[in-house]
Amino acid sequence: MTTYNPISALILFFVIAVLLFVLFRPIKGWFWILKKNFGSNEKTIIEDILKQLYHFENSGNKVDMKTLVQVLGFNHTRVVDAIKKMTINDLIYFESDILKLTDTGREYALRIVRVHRLWERYLADKTGFSRSEWHDRAESMEHVLTHDEAEQLSVRLGNPKFDPHGDPIPTKTGKVAQVNGVELPLLPVNSIGRITHIEDEPEVIYKQIIAEKIHIGSLVRVVENNATRIVFLSEGEEFKLAPIVAANLTVAPIENEVVVEDNIARLSSLDEHETAKIIGISKESRGESRRRLLDLGFVKGANISIDLMNPLGEPHAYLIKGTSIALRKDQAAKILIKRD
Repeated sequence: MTTYNPISALILFFVIAVLLFVLFRPIKGWFWILKKNFGSNEKTIIEDILKQLYHFENSGNKVDMKTLVQVLGFNHTRVVDAIKKMTINDLIYFESDILKLTDTGREYALRIVRVHRLWERYLADKTGFSRSEWHDRAESMEHVLTHDEAEQLSVRLGNPKFDPHGDPIPTKTGKVAQVNGVELPLLPVNSIGRITHIEDEPEVIYKQIIAEKIHIGSLVRVVENNATRIVFLSEGEEFKLAPIVAANLTVAPIENEVVVEDNIARLSSLDEHETAKIIGISKESRGESRRRLLDLGFVKGANISIDLMNPLGEPHAYLIKGTSIALRKDQAAKILIKRD
């Protein structure tokens, strides 16, 4: 007769949980890697190679075959076969062991990048998907939309110049706008600037930036800058980042004198019994979500206070123009206020 051992059961549960995570974790689990290799056709592999080469060249980096295979995650043989075909079709060429795009290959790559960034813009403006999902969803759609469909999508979105991360969207003729600014660690103490771009790779750093709720378009003031951390103020909150994380933020320095009011804050920081005036909505709030907030009365100059605190944490109910409106913390964080 066997006896129940809770320690052994706990260890078994932990081992199973780890195995399931390794197998099925999003994107990088073994299941998804195998599915990607067996489910991807030659067109998808070629387009992924072109896009990766474009990003490498655009950032001034060189890439050989070994590095490319590691970045893509496809089977080595399938990448080699695709490279052979791409060379024959004058999309790429070798310079020693370095892979480079031809003019034709670069034009093709720009079309893929254009579709990807347009789709991210669509997800940000027209859907409720969180920004942690935009990139992966756009990865699949970039291989599906035709050139004509991409043009229709661009028109529907108002022909945007930048995606929601601040990356320029190539025009249909292949022109790419310049991103203004420098990496945040390059700004000296007491500098003021506006976040113009948030790099979404590598994923682990981007997720940290999302968790910090750092918003594109926000004004920042650097208060500490050294080899171990960057500290800056933005929208009434203090942020502390390691330099490697801060380097994913591009900030356009503001040369002329500007007034950055110290008591500007996010609505999510408002305490019970405090009152405030709305001074605007963060650029992080887009599309339908932004219009809904405006329709509900969250407009510049409106008086606001907390009407009801949720004992479970959120949402809180805010009193605005005589109406009580419930907002989650992440929604309230995108509304800027000035305390009375």
